[in-house]
Parts: sequence; structure tokens; C-alpha cells
Amino acid sequence: MNRTNRRKKKKWPWIVGIPTVLILGAVVYGLFIYMDFTKTVKEIHEPIDREVSDKREVPIAFKKQDPFSVLILGVDEREGDSGRSDTMIVLTVNPETNSTKMVSIPRDTYTEMVGRGFKDKLNHAYAFGGIEMAMDSVENLLDIPIDYVVQVNMDSFKDIVDAVGGVTINNTLNFREGNYSFPKGNIHLNGDEALAFVRMRYEDPRGDFGRQDRQKQVIQAVLREGASVNSLLNYKSIFGAISNNIRTNMTFDEMVDVQKNYRNATGNIEQLYIEKGSGQKMNGIWYYMMNSDELRGIHDELKEHLEL
Repeated sequence: MNRTNRRKKKKWPWIVGIPTVLILGAVVYGLFIYMDFTKTVKEIHEPIDREVSDKREVPIAFKKQDPFSVLILGVDEREGDSGRSDTMIVLTVNPETNSTKMVSIPRDTYTEMVGRGFKDKLNHAYAFGGIEMAMDSVENLLDIPIDYVVQVNMDSFKDIVDAVGGVTINNTLNFREGNYSFPKGNIHLNGDEALAFVRMRYEDPRGDFGRQDRQKQVIQAVLREGASVNSLLNYKSIFGAISNNIRTNMTFDEMVDVQKNYRNATGNIEQLYIEKGSGQKMNGIWYYMMNSDELRGIHDELKEHLEL
């Protein structure tokens, strides 16, 4: 055997070894992510004292791919009180149709405070009775079961935006909020800017409806950025921001089942709109009064999507 062949043979272990090391590195990295993810989910899981909705005959089973609903509460926590749920978004997820429906509920909606026996602004339900009363009151308003809840601390939501490297959105309205200016077009927002962007109400000709659209834009942008490769490389910061600012009654095993069985459905979101109601003052306080026909239409569409 000549010297050239000997040299070629010596290179093979290195050629084989490089992909092996890369694969092992990816496996170890994936294991670290999984361990941190498991820890994060345990930290954000918060059981709630609430029975299964009487609007369901049997509890949902993710392994059977039952359609389910989620209430997202964006809570402004204030010193000295329990805060208000200034963002209320309901999602219904159906794996059979591979679709998710999303509806934002105006925070000033005049409706029953379930458990209190009177009507008030919907966002006050959280202040009166916490997550449980908020879920019950939204459930009563929309006439569908609310299966799960995700509570987001809006004041610290900026940490999550920063953790994914900021978000890019298409802004349709030129406005200022606080110290920030938001020109029309595609703009990139850091955490503080994103928080100001979603909180503005009074300069928007559409009022709370315009704010709801901006909230949904930022939430979808966060989800999109969170799934990117760059975010995976920065997963510790993302998990840290999530564990500090999010609480949910969904368990780790349930999240795994959703990821496994509902992935296609959660990637296809259809937005429903509540916008035909009217404002009304009572005792000097402004309320949003739902249009009964529009509300009935949303009832029917969400029930059909949940196969109820």
C-alpha cells in the first residue's frame, strides 16, 4: 500500500466523526431545551378552582383530538388592587378542519358578572373574582365552554418581545403614544415600543377595535418570531420571560398533546370581529353594548367550530 492511500485512510475517521459530533451536539442541545421547557411549563402551570363547564357533557380529550377553547387574558396589574383584564381574546381550535378561530372581546362590554348577580364592564370580572369569574363571565357572554386560560402580565409582556429579538409588524396608522412614534408601514418594535403600540386607544379612529387588531398583530408576530431559528438559539431568555409573565391551567402533558395533535390547526387562524355594537353612558360611565344579532352569529360560529 502506498503512502497516498495510507493518508486517505487516516482521514476517514475525521470525515465520519464530524457529522457524528454535530448530531450528538444537536441531541444534547435538544435535551437541554426539553429540560428547560419542562421546568418552565411546571412554573407557569397554575391550577384553578373551577369545575368542568356545564356547557360540556363530557370533558375534552386531547388524545381524541376534541376541539377546545382558550381564553387569553392580558392583565394590567396595579399596585393596591388585583388589576384589570384589558385584553380578552378567545380561541377555538379544531384539528378536524385544521383551523383556529380568534375573537377579541371589547373590554368595556356590558355583561353579567357571573357569581355577583349584576352587570358591569367585562374587564371588571377579573378584579371582582379573578381568573375563575373572568372565565365564567366570558363563557356566559359567548355561550360556549371556556376550557383553558392563559394569563399574560401585560406590563411585563415587553420582556417576551425583547426575548424573541423584537417583532416586525405592518402598521396601518401613523400615531404617537407616550415617547414613541409609529409611522405607517413595516416597523420593528422592541418590548417597550410594542407595549405602547398595543395600549394606544384615543388616537385610533376605531377606538378599542383598532387596539384589538394591534394586539393580535403583536401576539402573532411574537409566535412567529418565537418559532424562528434565532429564537431557538436564545431559548433561555424566552423561557425566562415566559415563566415570569405567563400563567395557565394547561398542564405539561396537555401542552405536549396539543403540539402533537393540533399543530396544523393552530397555524391557521381566522379572525372574527365584534364591531356592530354601540357605546352607551349609564351613571356617567361608558359601556359597550353588544349588537344582539352579531353576538348570536358569533355564538353559532364558535359552537359549530367546537362541534357542540
